[in-house]
Amino acid sequence: METVELAEVAAVLAEPSRAAMCLALLDGRAWTVGELAKAAGVGPSTASEHVTKLRASGFVTGAKQGRHSYVRIAGPRVAELIEHLAQHAGHRPVRGLKESLRARRLAFARTCYDHVAGTLGVALRDGMVRTDLVDVGAGLALTARGRAIFEDLGVPVPAGGRRPLLRDCLDWTERREHFGGALPAALLDRAVTAGWLGREPHRAIRLLDPEPFARLGARLDVA
Repeated sequence: METVELAEVAAVLAEPSRAAMCLALLDGRAWTVGELAKAAGVGPSTASEHVTKLRASGFVTGAKQGRHSYVRIAGPRVAELIEHLAQHAGHRPVRGLKESLRARRLAFARTCYDHVAGTLGVALRDGMVRTDLVDVGAGLALTARGRAIFEDLGVPVPAGGRRPLLRDCLDWTERREHFGGALPAALLDRAVTAGWLGREPHRAIRLLDPEPFARLGARLDVA
């Protein structure tokens, strides 16, 4: 990303179809070009051209699994850039019931690359700090009590690696911080696999089992 001038970076995301693809890829998963084409409302050949431009600019990387080729966000740094740009973007008025429901679902819980954002993400951060699972006195540190609860929930606590275990990430709908980093990524993966959360289109997440999140201190109105 350092080799791309600021104006060039802005130009990459100024094209609506490429911006739509990047927002779709913020769910942290790998997408095929065909799936990105549908998300952006363009043809496969046009989508392929956009993906080539995104790859050349360092926004996405490619991966192959058997006969299939996939595209994914290049990493947490790029995901943060896109999320922060979305925060500063002007939001047009919601039109119709369908858009209103989608907006509410995104605001309640969504993926921010590979961790949970929205009301649920902020509630998790607040709860983990309030119940002494995370110590914010000298940075962000998982306490012994926090480690025990995560392990009891079957969430592996990453050890080592270049990525921080916990970091603050400004939430563009709540305007407060939620947790990003290796541990929240492990929590999202476990929550989806265990059926605590269900993925929906357009990055939204559906809360299926609030009990594990209550154990992490999250206070939620699930009525």
